[in-house]
Amino acid sequence: MNEVVTAKAPELDFDTPQLKRYRSARALKDKIAKWSIAAGGVSVIVAVTLIFFYLLYEVMPLFKSAKVEAVAEYQVPAEGSTLFLAVEEQAEKALRLTADGQIVFFNTVDGTIDSQYRLPVPDGISVTSVNEAAAGTRTLGLGFSDGSVIVIKHNYKITWPDNQRLITPVLEYPYGEEPLVLDKDNGQAIKSIAIRDNDDFLFIIASTQNNQLRASYFEKNENFITGEVTLEESDVVMPAINGEIISMQLTPDTRWLYVATGNGKLDMYDLKNRMFPDLNARVDAVAPGTDIVDMRFLLGGISLLVANDQGAIVQWFPVRDIDNEFHLEAVRQFQVEGGKVSQLGIEERRKGFFAVTVDGELGLYNSTASREALFEDLVDVEIAHATMAPRANFMLFETTDERIHFWKVENEHPDVSWSALWNEVWYEGYEEPDFIWQSSAANNDFEPKYSLVPLAFGTLKAAFYAMLIAMPLAICGALYTAHFMSPTMRRKVKPAIELMEALPTVILGFLAGLFFAPFMEANLPGVFAILLLMPVGIIAFGFLWSNLPPSIRLVVPDGWEAALLIPVVLLIGWLSFIASPGLETVLFDGDMRSWLTNEVGIDFDQRNALVVGAAMGFAVIPTIFSITEDAVFSVPKHLTYGSLALGATPWQTMVRVVLPTASPGIFSAVMIGLGRAVGETMIVLMATGNTPIMDMNIFEGMRTLAANIAVEMPESEVGSSHFRILFLAAFVLFLFTFVVNTLAEFVRQRLRNKYSVI
Repeated sequence: MNEVVTAKAPELDFDTPQLKRYRSARALKDKIAKWSIAAGGVSVIVAVTLIFFYLLYEVMPLFKSAKVEAVAEYQVPAEGSTLFLAVEEQAEKALRLTADGQIVFFNTVDGTIDSQYRLPVPDGISVTSVNEAAAGTRTLGLGFSDGSVIVIKHNYKITWPDNQRLITPVLEYPYGEEPLVLDKDNGQAIKSIAIRDNDDFLFIIASTQNNQLRASYFEKNENFITGEVTLEESDVVMPAINGEIISMQLTPDTRWLYVATGNGKLDMYDLKNRMFPDLNARVDAVAPGTDIVDMRFLLGGISLLVANDQGAIVQWFPVRDIDNEFHLEAVRQFQVEGGKVSQLGIEERRKGFFAVTVDGELGLYNSTASREALFEDLVDVEIAHATMAPRANFMLFETTDERIHFWKVENEHPDVSWSALWNEVWYEGYEEPDFIWQSSAANNDFEPKYSLVPLAFGTLKAAFYAMLIAMPLAICGALYTAHFMSPTMRRKVKPAIELMEALPTVILGFLAGLFFAPFMEANLPGVFAILLLMPVGIIAFGFLWSNLPPSIRLVVPDGWEAALLIPVVLLIGWLSFIASPGLETVLFDGDMRSWLTNEVGIDFDQRNALVVGAAMGFAVIPTIFSITEDAVFSVPKHLTYGSLALGATPWQTMVRVVLPTASPGIFSAVMIGLGRAVGETMIVLMATGNTPIMDMNIFEGMRTLAANIAVEMPESEVGSSHFRILFLAAFVLFLFTFVVNTLAEFVRQRLRNKYSVI
């Protein structure tokens, strides 16, 4: 009997030094990779969090409350009853005009007198009224008790001896020291005065003690050799006023004269024809049973503020009606908490104003934002006169106990509020409230319009049209590529489409704005012909191909049928553009753009949403396609094979098995593409008119949040309201993408749990 000998396998030693070193090195690499990935993820979260807090840091000062701080208090410099106070730009010097004709320049911090002048009027003649020509002009019209008027101007010369700023007040008489007589017949005291002065004329309107209006219009003639200006007076016929005249204001263009009377009425006179002034409107400026206590123009001389003795301040301005006629409209109202208002004052460089009460309280307001920035009790006695520095950073008060109070004001962004950003605002010169973004203008009297609604609307509009074009093409293309296309062709098509994402968006925007937009305008019928004929042509070709004999169809390998569509697509596109001129002639009288505007009433801009949708859709397609294709291709093969084995067609398998299983990935692709479209900058910057309008018209442009930031951030003043609102726009964009991505992740998880494969 032969003995069977079995060979015994040698035992392996897993504890050799080499294997121990290998396992240690692999464990170290695993830990390094683990902590590197964790550190990278945490770094991304930290970076996003820091971006959030940085944007919040830049935005929060917009909503910071105003505050005031007492700087100095001292006795009124010089004697006499004060009629007018003013502070120069640096808030170092102040002017005080008294009823006896004294003009005192003094230091705002300690009240020491810098210089003192007396007006060139005879003894016994007192100043009875004073009014500034316009905010910031420093030109004053003074009315006297004998019916005469004089124009003065206070300037401040700045020098730098020994590198120290020295401000020297200067008093000027631009039209001489001889008073101009307005009430030539009776010589009655000037009760109130309105003055407008520009390069061409000087216009003065005054009311006398017996409530009669007197006016003089002076045309300016300048000697081109000496530069001396002479005045040539013209007659002005003023209407009779029924009631006691409380106040008057004349618009900068001298078109409108506003007269407030003691019965609470406000009259608006049209001075277009100075010989025959016309009463355009008469309104109840204040509530019944109350009296007008003060009336002032806001910056620009369009809006008129009227305050009554119950603390209500109403903003009025002229509005055109449907007949192109002006009428006065009460736009908004402010209620002063302290009750009776004793005086109004305006800011020289913003649409803001202040009100002081008989109880020594101060309220700071902004008309555009419809906002009360501050209301505070300053002193225990009544404030007789108040003024604000041109930069709105200091205020000067004189109380009835003949004390001067100098206060510092911090009110950086009063023209911003949630209502002004997100609600309709009635801006000066507009027929009705509206959403407007217009951050700058050619003059300093501009009312900034900071509504973010048109920008948010433009962002969603651009994204909507981009996704409208990109989603069907990208998703359907990805489904076909992953499920029906042959592997060989898929390996060529997918990289080619993903390579589209490498194209810089600035190049796409450049081509869209300079080539595609004018090309589309010139061939508009052809564009719509493509949109109609392309799907019909592709379906028709597919139907014909499927009905061809098998001997012909089998010539093309399975999964390569899509290659046959390339000449079909090119042919349909070529035919559409070839036929475009003929279609335009036959259907639209040779000009489709004019036909849209005149016949249909649809405005057409060359750079419009259709151009943006095509260009930005082209940029978004690779993102959606790639993620969708990966999601569809990753569906387990046993599911598709099982469906086909049970008798389902490839189309039924794709619709009922593949699509539900891949739906989380497809949804993620759509959301990522939407985020790309919302945040896109260069394409919408170059391919649209960048007009912040709210219209879903596909033939009009828009302005998006991202494009607005790119356009205006380089030119905005650092720290200004405009600067911080642009950061707020970025913050809104950040929150929008954050909320959308969070909801998308929630939906994706629900879909994943519902259609997950165990």
